[in-house]
Formats: sequence, structure tokens, C-alpha cells
Amino acid sequence: MSQVGSETNPLRVAIVGAGPAGFYAAERLLKDKNIVAKIDMYDRLPTPFGLVRAGVAPDHQKIKSVTKIFDKSAKNPRFRFFGNVELGKHVSVADLSNHYHQILYSTGAQTDRPLNIPGIDLANSHPATDFVAWYNGHPDFRDYEFDLTQERVAVIGIGNVALDVARILCRTYDELMQTDIADYALEALSKSRVKEVVVLGRRGPAQAAFTTPEIKELGEMADADVYVPPEEAELDDLSQASLADADRASVR
Repeated sequence: MSQVGSETNPLRVAIVGAGPAGFYAAERLLKDKNIVAKIDMYDRLPTPFGLVRAGVAPDHQKIKSVTKIFDKSAKNPRFRFFGNVELGKHVSVADLSNHYHQILYSTGAQTDRPLNIPGIDLANSHPATDFVAWYNGHPDFRDYEFDLTQERVAVIGIGNVALDVARILCRTYDELMQTDIADYALEALSKSRVKEVVVLGRRGPAQAAFTTPEIKELGEMADADVYVPPEEAELDDLSQASLADADRASVR
């Protein structure tokens, strides 16, 4: 038998998980001039692209355009995609091992890590992952219900996802209409009574994890204002020392 990775005996690879990691791995293998690889990609969902489809905010189309790169791999004759296939239910690891030289697992984190704090299980307390998946049309979350009759919402966290959630709650119907938000989410949000979204962080602005473009977008919404109490923008002693250390390091 000829060497594995040759034209007559290509390297057969199964990739479990059709998100960005899986597609970047496929791209790397398909472009490798030293081996000939045939790739079968499996995903539990009927559609590919993982969090690019179900995690990136619907008003961030530029980020979602990365799927154009993935499309190039998908059009390669040595690539196949199989959706609606769940590992452990429809196929086993043993099945894959019998048909492939290598198996690559790129499923990512399937669930969020619950906070072990009092009150986390109260009504209207939701992980951001649920809300994000809901408005992005993830089939596992389309039947979820969120109480949008309340006028005030608290978002705990000061990272990009927290700002995504706050922004989607504050967007007007016309703004959301220009995105690829799920139709049922658009309808529900069009009836929203939310008037105030409070973003809460454990520490101060120096420790905020959001990026500059994310915070800038909050000031560009059509019908929402951003208010930061002056005292909340003040740096404590530890934050000032940390920033000073960072400045000195950058000078070196």
C-alpha cells in the first residue's frame, strides 16, 4: 500500500465540530503541499460555522464575513460536510476510528459555567449564552422565552458579550431589521418595554475586558444614550499602579 497522504492513499481526517477551529484546521490540511488529505466534517447542527453563526452579534456582519474563507474550504472536492450528526448518538468514536486515519475534535465549550451564587436560579436570571443563542437563531434555543416586559435589565460582566447583549436590547426595530437577527427574536424585541440596561462590573474600568470598537458602538445607537457615573470611572490605587506598570513596560 502506498504511503498515507499520497494521491493514491490520502490522509483521511474526521473533524468533529464545524466552527472556526474546525474550518481553520481543514484549511491548513487542504493547503499543505506535503500531504494529500480528504476531510469529512461532522456537526450536531444542520448548519456549519459554529459560534460565527450562533455567537457573533447579528449587527457585526463584518466579523461574520470570515465565513467566506470557510466557504473556500467547503468547495474543495476533498472536503465534505455532514450536518445533523451527533457523536455518541449517530456515530461513535470507534466508527470514526475504523474509517479515518485521524480524528480532530473541535467542538469547543458546549455550555457556560454556572455561577454558584445565591439567587442565580431565580426567574428572569439567564446566562448570556442562552440569550445570544436565542437571538442568533440557534435551534436549541429558539423556543426560549425572555421577559421583555420589564423596563430595567442588569447585565453582569464587562466583556464584549456583555456589551453585545446590552446593545441588542437597546437597538431600535429599524436598526435590528438591517441585521440577520432571527425573525422570532426581532418580533419579540420589537415589543420590548426595556428602557434601561445597567452593565455591572466586579471591578473598575481598567479591568474592563471589552474592546474599544465595542464600547464605541454604544455611542452610535440611534435611540439610546450611554451614561457613566463619574465616580464609577475613577481608578482605585491598584488600578492606577497597574496602568503605570503597563506604561513603563511599553516604554522599554
